[in-house]
Formats: sequence, structure tokens, C-alpha cells
Amino acid sequence: MAVAGCTKCIKYMLFFFNFVFWLAGGVILGVALWLRHDSQTSNLLILQFEGQQAPGTFYISVYILIAVGAVMMLVGFLGCYGAIQESQCLLGTFFFFLVILFACEVAAAIWGFMNRDTISKELINFYDSAYIKAVDVSGSPSKDAAIKVLDVFHNTLDCCGKGDDTALFRQVVGTLCPRKSQGDFLKSQSCHDKLIELFSEKLHLIGLAALVVAVIMIFEMIFTMVLCCGIRNSPGAY
Repeated sequence: MAVAGCTKCIKYMLFFFNFVFWLAGGVILGVALWLRHDSQTSNLLILQFEGQQAPGTFYISVYILIAVGAVMMLVGFLGCYGAIQESQCLLGTFFFFLVILFACEVAAAIWGFMNRDTISKELINFYDSAYIKAVDVSGSPSKDAAIKVLDVFHNTLDCCGKGDDTALFRQVVGTLCPRKSQGDFLKSQSCHDKLIELFSEKLHLIGLAALVVAVIMIFEMIFTMVLCCGIRNSPGAY
């Protein structure tokens, strides 16, 4: 059977949106893999201190993004094929997967909004626990390990300290804060601010990608329903 008129236009529009959806899945998969292997986040999240691994909540969202990107590419291909073949079965299956993906995306967006500050707060607490040990003038057994952990933070984020200019910080600043070269001043930008900035940028990128995908999915669901109705009502349907 072959659709005609406006329904035929809808068919090719659906194919186009599915192709864009498939491409968006590839882009999201690529961005997720980049976020997973980004040197800044990787250097921080592999750290261990006193038997504790740095909080990996950020990686949970990245792994979800990888799975979503892969599923989007599969579903996008299914939608393209179903549109060209004018198959109600394939389009119905495609619509079902779209609804599931859309519901998961809404749920993930709500969870992400409610926990948007959790990632940076967890790493700030991890940084502070090492910082307390590193500035301990009594000579804590874990002081050397703490200084090594802070060194990774300071060199990765180009920062030093918690943003407080206390007498104790000024006393240890020469030990904790790295220099770019022999003549440069010590770096004293707050690592708290740098951590918030780092993960805010990455979460905004994830949020923007999710918003674009949600808009495409809404159009696809509408076009899929219209095309299915057009196929069902076409003269050759039986």
C-alpha cells in the first residue's frame, strides 16, 4: 500500500526526524564517551584517600547517557525503516519505544534537577577531608597521602584551598599551592568554586542535549500517530 497527499509528506517528515533522532543518538553517545574519558573529571574521580574512593555519582549519569545514546540510534533506525516501509507494526513498535524513552527522560530530568548539586558537594566534601589532614600541623600519619590528593585537585583545576584566607592557610600555602613556573605567584583560587563550575558546565551540557532530544521525540510521536492513521485509512489498506 502507498500513502498519498499530506500523509506522504508526513511520511518523509517522519523519516527526516528519525534520521535526525538517529544522528542525535550518535552525538549523545559521543558526548557521553567524552565525558567519561575527560581528563579533568577522570583525574579527580579515580582518586582514593584513606581507603575511600572519590564519589562517582557523576559517572552514573554518564553511563545512563551512553545507554540512551545507543538505544536512540537503534530506535531511530527502526523508525526510519518503518516510515519508508509504511509498516504499522514497525511504527507501532517505534512509538512504544519512544514513549518509554520519553518517560525515562522525564524521570531522569526530575531526578537530575533534584540532585543537581549533589555531585559537586560530594567532591567538595572529599576535597575538604583531604585538606583537613594536609594542613594538620600535628603531623597526621595520612598527611603525605592527603597532600598528594590535593596536588591532583590543584593541578587539574588550577586552584588552591577552600577560598578562605586564614592564618593556617597562609602558613601552609607554600607547600600546598603549586606554581606554574619559578617566578609565578601561588595559585589561590577556591577549589570549591572550581568544582562547582566544572560540574555545572557538564550538567548544563547534558541538560541541553536532553531538551533537544525531548523536542524531537514529541514531534516524532505526533508524526508517527498521523502516519499510522494515514496508512490505516489509505485505499490499499486491508
